[in-house]
Amino acid sequence: MRITTLAAAAFLAPSIALAASSGSTNPPKTTKTTTECKAGQVFDTKTAQCVDKSSNLIDDDTRYDAVRELAYAGLYDRASGVLDEMDATDSRVMTYRGFIARKTGDMEAAMTFYTAAIEANANNILARSYMGQGMAEAGDRVGAKLQLAEIRTRGGRNTWAEIALRNAIQTGTGSNY
Repeated sequence: MRITTLAAAAFLAPSIALAASSGSTNPPKTTKTTTECKAGQVFDTKTAQCVDKSSNLIDDDTRYDAVRELAYAGLYDRASGVLDEMDATDSRVMTYRGFIARKTGDMEAAMTFYTAAIEANANNILARSYMGQGMAEAGDRVGAKLQLAEIRTRGGRNTWAEIALRNAIQTGTGSNY
C-alpha cells in the first residue's frame, strides 16, 4: 500500500499545491538565513545581507519563508523569534506556532494553535494537515481522517497537505516541513 501511495505522490507531484508560500512542495532550501545569519536575523536577498528580523527591509512573506527554513532545520527558537515579528492573529503564523510546538513535543499547545489557525481561516489546509499529522502521530486516526476529509472538502484533493496527511495516517509519522 505504501508503494502505491508513494507512486501516486510522485505522479501527482507537478499538480500538488504548495506546502507554504515558498513556491515548492519540497523541503525548504537552505539559505544564508540558516548558514550565516545570527539568531534574530533573516537573509535579505535585495540587500544581500543578514538583517534584523524586525527590519522594514523584509516583508512577512520573507519572514514566513525564513520561519519555514529555520523550523525545517530544527532551529525552533530562532523560527519562533521570527514569528514574534509577525501578526500573531495571522493564520500562517498560528500554523507554524503549532508546527513548532508539535515538533518540540508540546502537543496540547500545537492543537491549540492549529485550532486557532483554522478558526481564523477555515480553508487553511496546511494547518489541517499538520493538525491531522499530530493526531496520527498520537494514534488518533479518527481525528486525522476527519481533517483529511476537511482538506478534500475544501479543495485540497491531491495537494501536498492531503498527501502528507494520508501518509501520516498510514505510517503514524508526520512530515518535517
